[in-house]
Amino acid sequence: MPLKDAGLLYTLAALTVTFAGFSALLLLIRQGIGARLTALDRLITRTVVGNLFVLTSGALLPALLALYGIPEAWVWKASALIFGLPLLALLLTFPRRRFAASGKPPPPLVLVTLVGLGSLSLVAMIVYVFGNFGHEHDAAVYITTLTVNFFTLAFSFVFALEATLHQPADKTRKTR
Repeated sequence: MPLKDAGLLYTLAALTVTFAGFSALLLLIRQGIGARLTALDRLITRTVVGNLFVLTSGALLPALLALYGIPEAWVWKASALIFGLPLLALLLTFPRRRFAASGKPPPPLVLVTLVGLGSLSLVAMIVYVFGNFGHEHDAAVYITTLTVNFFTLAFSFVFALEATLHQPADKTRKTR
């Protein structure tokens, strides 16, 4: 049973994979011009690429489940949990991982955007899909959550990249 919204999900999957490659390339280019990667650089890369692959999986999962003839309401419920809970765990543990890598907490704007808005959208999606609100908007809520998390991650990456690129050369060269 094909999903009517599969085209948008496939587009989101393509965007997330493209952005994962782009974000890793930017940091590799930085290293290629002589700057060594710091622990924070590696954390940013792992976080962005890891979260983007969870988003990619979340974009492909509903269509995969629908291939097995699972009723659409259950496709969205299963997808919401299988995609939502791991990403929620990644977002909620980010401040601790960021502090371990740099000795500093995330900037407030990143904390509010990536962790706050991303987590809020995931919790709202899970509550909506499992709540007794009718199922006519399950796909819209799920796809909106994917999109929100994609853009919060992209924003946070650009913010982190800007800060990383403006580090003085002597700080950039200290690593490992």
